[in-house]
This record gives sequence, structure tokens and C-alpha cells, in this order.
Amino acid sequence: MANPRSGDTVKVHYTGRLDDGRVFDSSRERDPLQLTLGEGRLIPGFEEALTQMEPGEERTVKVPVDRAYGPHRPDLVLSVDRSELPADIQPEVGQHLEVQHDDGDVTLVKIAEVSGGQVTLDANHPLAGHDLTFDLELVAIDGDQRD
Repeated sequence: MANPRSGDTVKVHYTGRLDDGRVFDSSRERDPLQLTLGEGRLIPGFEEALTQMEPGEERTVKVPVDRAYGPHRPDLVLSVDRSELPADIQPEVGQHLEVQHDDGDVTLVKIAEVSGGQVTLDANHPLAGHDLTFDLELVAIDGDQRD
């Protein structure tokens, strides 16, 4: 059997965990994830692991921060005055908001702190700064249906 390479469409089951064992995502209760390798839709360490597997193979891989979502970047944390938020929003820590830029792009942010008249917004990916562990099962390459 051959390993998948860039341009191949694969189906994969996965469970992602943090170092403390908490599961942050899993495909086990749904259909396998189907994607084309090399399109940049995956974190690099996840995709690299798949290219070293054969259909039917299962393995656990640890993806370091720099091959996952990168380090937590302080430059993506910003404090704004409460008055800059829409009046109908009651900011709470952990709440997610969409921030629209002048060019129309939208960034998802999380409220990290609410203190007095200030609200701290964090635009880092929620998994930034974490090593990630994945239990992977390469289900199929292209038309090779093994699910």
C-alpha cells in the first residue's frame, strides 16, 4: 500500500487532545474527515503525519506548537474601551465576537477580560500556544473506501 501525498484526497478519523488529556475535537462520532492534502486546510504537523501512514493504519502523533497553531501572540491581544463595542452586547469573559475590518475581512475574537470600562479581546486561535496530540486513523486514500 502507498502513503498519501499532496493532491490525494483522504478520509481520516481523529481525536485531538491537549497535554492535560482534554479532548478538543474528534471525528469518532461522525463521518471521517475528508480532505485533499496540500491545500493548506490542516495544521502542518497533522498533514505531515498523514503522509507517513497507510490506509487502515492507526497512530498517535504529538504536534508541537510550531507545527500546530503557533505560539500565543501577545500582539493579537487588544484592550478596547467598552464604548467601542455595539451597545446591545454585554461583554462576558469567554464570549466570542466577530470583528469586521475596514477591508471587509472578519476576525473571530474571544473576550479575555472585562474590567471597568475596558474589554480585552484575544484574536489568537484557541489552540495557539499548545502542543497537540492526535490519535489518527487513515481510513482511505481517494476512492479506496474503508470506512
